Amino acid sequence: MPEQLIFEDHYKKLGLEIFSEKNLEAVNGTQFRYDIKILFIPEGYELTIDFNHYKVSRPSLFFLTSQHLKIEKGKEESMLLYYNRDFYCIQIHDKEVACDGLLFHNVFEIPFVELNHQETSEIKNLFHHIKDELIWKDSSAEEMMRTYVKQIIIRATRNWKKQHLNNDFIKIPGSELDVFRDFSRYLEIHFRKKHNVAEYAELLHLAPKTLTHKFKSLNLESPNQLIINRILLEAKRLLFYTDKPVKEIAYDLGYEDPAYFNRLFTNKTGNTPSNFKKNYSSGKKYNI
Repeated sequence: MPEQLIFEDHYKKLGLEIFSEKNLEAVNGTQFRYDIKILFIPEGYELTIDFNHYKVSRPSLFFLTSQHLKIEKGKEESMLLYYNRDFYCIQIHDKEVACDGLLFHNVFEIPFVELNHQETSEIKNLFHHIKDELIWKDSSAEEMMRTYVKQIIIRATRNWKKQHLNNDFIKIPGSELDVFRDFSRYLEIHFRKKHNVAEYAELLHLAPKTLTHKFKSLNLESPNQLIINRILLEAKRLLFYTDKPVKEIAYDLGYEDPAYFNRLFTNKTGNTPSNFKKNYSSGKKYNI
């Protein structure tokens, strides 16, 4: 049995899983559910993240927090880097790497970046450096690994901006990027309790109309719709992956009136919560 590649010190944890089609069970399941995860996936893989299915046509990095992951097929060696917030907190280090709201927790639910040949080589080297540190267990390993994690995140953040912020669908100028990122970050923190645009506008020190206008001018969905989308995503997760009754899910998401939540879900998805839980089979499919 291969040596487990993991660093643990008090509350801090970082680990690496190397897998292929021979041992997909090593990464599927819920054992990494509460960790921050960076996946290196070569071409030819298929995976489902929450309710979206991806066919990977070129090497890619996926960035996951609380999303549900299932890898369904693939041949070449892949790597899963996982760590907790005590080891490296993306919020605390955000001023250094500017990834929160882009790689993680972005409102478009785009959790990946694609890599060209040179980038693939560089990223694989960083993963292998982390592997070496986990094997050597030197006294300075923790800080070295944190440095490598930061390099992966910075490189990926630059790529995410190039690939997703200047295309036919999303055009966000640099001057507006912080508003978009901050909205994404606040939404992830507060969506269970704050359901109105005015509450997020206050956090951003903007008037509600100004916030709505900014998103409209960028051809983005309205802040109100993005708030609803995030609530519905969490509702789908709870319906599909837990045994919680609809009434309890409504309360978890900040709705004191379960009937109102039921109507909202049905109106936006075309399915009652109960029918969604019973009949859901597969989500949107993407070729990347």
